[in-house]
Amino acid sequence: MKARIIVLTLALCFIGVAVCFAQSPFIGTWKLNEAKSTLAPGTPKNNSVVYETEGLNVKVTIDGTDGAGNQTHNEWTGQFDGKDYPVKGDPNSDSRSYTRKGIHELDFAVKKGTKVTTTGRIVVSDDGKSRTVTASGTDANGKKFKSRAVYDMQ
Repeated sequence: MKARIIVLTLALCFIGVAVCFAQSPFIGTWKLNEAKSTLAPGTPKNNSVVYETEGLNVKVTIDGTDGAGNQTHNEWTGQFDGKDYPVKGDPNSDSRSYTRKGIHELDFAVKKGTKVTTTGRIVVSDDGKSRTVTASGTDANGKKFKSRAVYDMQ
């Protein structure tokens, strides 16, 4: 009897986690809408951002171009819990953290070593069709920047 209750409880927990991720408005593929965006000159441009579940984590894959127009690709896997998780493939950052501020909002911080280089907020529209990323920070040359990128759900 106890074994049956434990198995049932675990099954319900896993289903609950899956439902939570399935309902996240961030999950999916987002394409940059340059016409609606205000990007700082010389900063990287994230053309495609994909959020997907990976077990209990979220994986974020970003493809774009750097300030010189060269192709870029980086990946982050972690949770929206405010903790730093490593970034793979980005020479300008070592870790990134996301903090959930509501169903449709995340705050983020990007670090190189122990220094925060970029902070911002990601907001998904109520209809789930677009997301806006506002970011500010200091680029690799020490120049301050502010950007607003708008993405459309694919």
